Amino acid sequence: MQSLWQDEEARRYEGELGLRVYTSRLLGRDRSLVLHGGGNTSVKLDVRNRFGEEETILYVKGSGWDLETIEPAGFSPVRLAHVVRLAGLERLSDPDMVNELVTHMLEAAAPAPSIETILHGCMPFKYVDHTHADAVLAVTNTPDGARRVREIYGDEVVVVPYLMPGFDLAQAVARAYRREATPRTIGVVLLKHGIFAFGASAREAYERMIALVSRAEAYLARHRAWDVATPPDPAAAEAVAPEEIAGLRRRISDAAGAPMVLRVRTTAQSLAFARHPEVERLSQQGPATPDHVIRTKRTPMLGTDVDAFVADYRSYFERHAPHAREPKTMLDPAPRVVLDPRFGLASAGRGARDARIVEEIVEHTIDVILRADALERYEALPARDLFEVEYWDLEQAKLRKGGKPPVFAGEVALVTGAASGIGKATVAALLARGAAVVGLDRDDSIATLHDRPDYLGLRCDVTDDAAIRAALRDAILGFGGLDILVLNAGVFGASQAIAEVSPAEWRRAMSINLDANLTLLRVCHPFLKLAPCGGRVVVIGSKNVPAPGPGAAAYSASKAALAQLARVAALEWGADGIRVNTLHPNQVFDTGIWTESVLAERARRYGLAVEQYKTNNVLRTEVTSRDVAELAAEMCGPLFAKTTGAQVPVDGGNERVI
Repeated sequence: MQSLWQDEEARRYEGELGLRVYTSRLLGRDRSLVLHGGGNTSVKLDVRNRFGEEETILYVKGSGWDLETIEPAGFSPVRLAHVVRLAGLERLSDPDMVNELVTHMLEAAAPAPSIETILHGCMPFKYVDHTHADAVLAVTNTPDGARRVREIYGDEVVVVPYLMPGFDLAQAVARAYRREATPRTIGVVLLKHGIFAFGASAREAYERMIALVSRAEAYLARHRAWDVATPPDPAAAEAVAPEEIAGLRRRISDAAGAPMVLRVRTTAQSLAFARHPEVERLSQQGPATPDHVIRTKRTPMLGTDVDAFVADYRSYFERHAPHAREPKTMLDPAPRVVLDPRFGLASAGRGARDARIVEEIVEHTIDVILRADALERYEALPARDLFEVEYWDLEQAKLRKGGKPPVFAGEVALVTGAASGIGKATVAALLARGAAVVGLDRDDSIATLHDRPDYLGLRCDVTDDAAIRAALRDAILGFGGLDILVLNAGVFGASQAIAEVSPAEWRRAMSINLDANLTLLRVCHPFLKLAPCGGRVVVIGSKNVPAPGPGAAAYSASKAALAQLARVAALEWGADGIRVNTLHPNQVFDTGIWTESVLAERARRYGLAVEQYKTNNVLRTEVTSRDVAELAAEMCGPLFAKTTGAQVPVDGGNERVI
């Protein structure tokens, strides 16, 4: 490993807490040290309280913060004297410990302190860093891990056997440190958990962490246990039909009791591991560190038999729940990780971000497992220890902290014509409601419309059947299925009387406004039918359907045919639990079809100025893309759960329609 410390960069951070933020972010940048939400850091600072008295405050990473993006506000300021007194108690339950820490912070609005706050407080160093370094876990997760750690570090680290995080672990580390530490000791290794490094300054603690982990890497390399992968070409993956992936996602969602995003990841690493001759022995022991069990569950599902996995999970719960300290209620038994020799890895989560986190954890876990096995033999914690963490109230509280999930959490939407206007606004509306969204458009900007794990922008000409199928396959591999389809792509040609409409212009309008949507409906139907909560389609029609205007024959006829197609789809697909509704917007001027020339031309045709034309409706209001998009999103939600075949105007009121 290499230190990422840069003097110029460090100078941008003010004071000792600022440098604590800086080195925490350096640790968080390296996925081989910490993954999402993992690890923690602290600093002890002398401050003056409200009475002008000086006291030492332990600033420790707060619950819910990620080291990579942490801010000063992400550190919980806890009075160190109280932390040290707590460490001297004979016993302290987890809820009582959390209460004691929270009630002895300087700021009531600060996040809850890390569960390892007492451990940080007991270490006689100003700065303390804790990571779950891949290299260290590869060494500790072997039968002879303790001896190997001592062989690598000697007396520079104190070795502590695995204990569940919390008060007991803090006391065990404190006792071990008092008993074994020497003037050379700069860290602690917690077997099958992680590593701590200490220092008098932020830089010293950080660079000691880098040095300690580097020594573990070098040890693995010397024992030919670092470069362990012999992966096949990802092109060797079998072509699994998108319908099969969507069916798997549906079964996982049913087992979870809620829609789930399923992300398929076919890489050289995932394919090689899924095809490893001993994949069952290697993958079915447990994760590299117990912290991951709440994200990944104890083991991956091998193959795609969800019913068998659910039965095994129930047995696991029934075997260990009776031995818990307090009664437990079983979590959903759905798998979060799928290993299949045909496609490699699939990760499941209640949203695209959760699925991506699971994927990242598994990719690092594979490296740890293979390196540990090459060194000696991979050995995870016993199932009972993992059960205690998976059903640990404090860990569950982290997942519950987000509150009620958004209305479309775990669901997948596809929007056409998504790079601008109504389509772009609809993408934003669906993302805001928790959906993973696939945007299609001919404009290259579609790919960069959003930079977030729950968005996939694909360049696609919807008049090209092959392009539609390719885009849909990418959507299914990215998110697992399809729940919502918004047909928005359309074209509005120049104003022409019927006598002037050319065959080419007529065919263009029909091809984009009608034929392309027929193809999309046809190819999306099998996936909408598998939607866990029922499929939903919203067709963006036009006021011209109920009230056509002169000079728009091709547009009006194509949109009228599309509206009729939507009505037939509503009739045919109701038995499949799919509802199909149509919105008829009018004069939405912030869309791609309303160029300045088209707008001026239409205003002249009605004998109005442009500004008058924009509000030429009963309510004298301008209709925007966002107005249409918000209603489109709502029509996919619970308020319209019993509505299908509807045609709803979004036009400010049109006299001819009314």
